[in-house]
Amino acid sequence: MLSDPAANRSLLTLLVGAGGLYLLYLLAPILTPFLLATALAYLCAPLVGRLTAHRLPRSLAAALVLLGLVLIFVLLALILAPLVQAEAQLLMNQLPLALDWLQRTLLPWVAATFGIELVRDQAQLGAWLKTQLGEGQFTAYLPKLGQGGLAVLGFLANLVLVPVVSFYLLRDWDRILSHLSGWLPRRFAPRVIGIAREIDNVLAEFVRGQLAVILVMAVFYSLGLWLVGLNYALAIGLVAGLLVFVPYLGVIIGVLLGSLAGLMQHGELAALIPIWAVFGLGQLLEGLAITPRLVGERVGLHPVAVIFALMAFGQLFGFFGVLLAIPAAAASLVALRHLKAQLD
Repeated sequence: MLSDPAANRSLLTLLVGAGGLYLLYLLAPILTPFLLATALAYLCAPLVGRLTAHRLPRSLAAALVLLGLVLIFVLLALILAPLVQAEAQLLMNQLPLALDWLQRTLLPWVAATFGIELVRDQAQLGAWLKTQLGEGQFTAYLPKLGQGGLAVLGFLANLVLVPVVSFYLLRDWDRILSHLSGWLPRRFAPRVIGIAREIDNVLAEFVRGQLAVILVMAVFYSLGLWLVGLNYALAIGLVAGLLVFVPYLGVIIGVLLGSLAGLMQHGELAALIPIWAVFGLGQLLEGLAITPRLVGERVGLHPVAVIFALMAFGQLFGFFGVLLAIPAAAASLVALRHLKAQLD
């Protein structure tokens, strides 16, 4: 079998592919900013192309697009910062009350109803929790914060690295694609380029559809929460809308944030019913009308496949894997289509 040239090539291809995947696994911690920059360049390349069609220099067009992205992120941060600060303060204020309810109500009820004593010494538990929640105990975590200083520096370095790499990728996008295609063997170049274009079409359909769904749902949630009189309606609506690309995550996070904001504003559970109604109606509209119409079955990426891809690649490669999940799922879909065509 090893003397067969075709078998040797297939074995070599398999070994090279396995080695490449293992190398990705090893380099995952440092590949995240480069992959994120590549994803941004892929999404923004058509816009840069339109600007260059109006006789703008490629470098200037790339810089303008990146400046627009930075302004959008800064605007989102300014909108979300008050929500984060307010709900963090609410949690810190309500945590002692919740722990007191746990000690005085829930634990005795569980013991009386099921005969299970989760904590033997409730007084000792209460004393320990109050000690841990005391202001003086926060100083005990300063060494841990100091040890995380390198992680903070790494995050800041990546924050600078992503736009720099994105700029160079956007500036030289067409040249990079032409150079990569030149490295392909002539025998396989047409087929590989055709498969790459098919993957690009699937990704483009999916990304365009998901961006439209995100925009529509962010507007719907923000407007709906504003109509029911919820403070921080815009911030919560934006968060819920932005997380729509992960099925059910947007509505879950939105309900949690909306419930916390509602409790902080009104202080009673009855006031949360209109907030839950907004998210329930939004989930129905998204699942039955908006996503099928804007994304559609033509893409072929089923929500279950998206969830599995995000979880599987996130488990293997961390945040790097989350960024890689959707392109990998699209590539797998195209590969399965070609495999089925070969078998038929």
